[in-house]
Amino acid sequence: MSVQLRVVARAPSPVQQLPGPPVYALHGVDVTFGRLTGLRDVTLAIAPGESVALVGANGSGKSTLLRVLHSLQPPTLGRLESVPRSRQAMLFQRPFMLRTSARNNVALALWLRGTPWRIARTQALAALDRVGLADRADQLARTLSGGQQQRLALARAWALRPEVLLLDEPTASLDPHAKREVEQLIAEFGAGRALSGAPMTVVFASHNLGQVKRLATRVIYLEEGLVQADLPVQQFFDPARLQAVSPAAALFVKGELA
Repeated sequence: MSVQLRVVARAPSPVQQLPGPPVYALHGVDVTFGRLTGLRDVTLAIAPGESVALVGANGSGKSTLLRVLHSLQPPTLGRLESVPRSRQAMLFQRPFMLRTSARNNVALALWLRGTPWRIARTQALAALDRVGLADRADQLARTLSGGQQQRLALARAWALRPEVLLLDEPTASLDPHAKREVEQLIAEFGAGRALSGAPMTVVFASHNLGQVKRLATRVIYLEEGLVQADLPVQQFFDPARLQAVSPAAALFVKGELA
């Protein structure tokens, strides 16, 4: 697998052993914003096909870590290795909708990747059908409901068939019915394959621990920019195991940590 490297002035730290080349490897990554610290000495690797949940209180570093993974935020110190950004897709908590139809919002993403416009329009309709929005293809994207806009953003990402799907609080502002719809799509996409044939990797930030149980295979708990727990999902929700690894994470799961 080809990777893009960003090197800054800190010697690399070892990362966990994986069965194959990781889609991401972070070595001692710090991110600072003036006097504020976003991430502190983060060292981890993410393998193809994993579904990784980032959890922690507001300001713990979840969104910053997602932005580092997607090369939107360079490390202040440390080193990032990743698949090229062209093989990733990121959805923000409030997805950006262009001032055009739902179909064109998807088709433009394909066209920018080099797909001829006529083919892009056909593929866009198929992507909208995949998320249950084919009947909204000609509606202005910005007039869709919040849940529909999130499904449209997922259709736009799915049409590109990325190797990695990054999601920042994908259901934070949605009603229960819309949350279930979006969760189901994330689970189905995560079980699929990228255009390259590689298994799709999903990394998402969430405050919803039920959602984490349903969607994740691995959970990373951050506090003040530090990774304090990194466990398979079953172990993360095992109180004794989590308490032994990180008392702070155990308190968070109990709802006792702000």
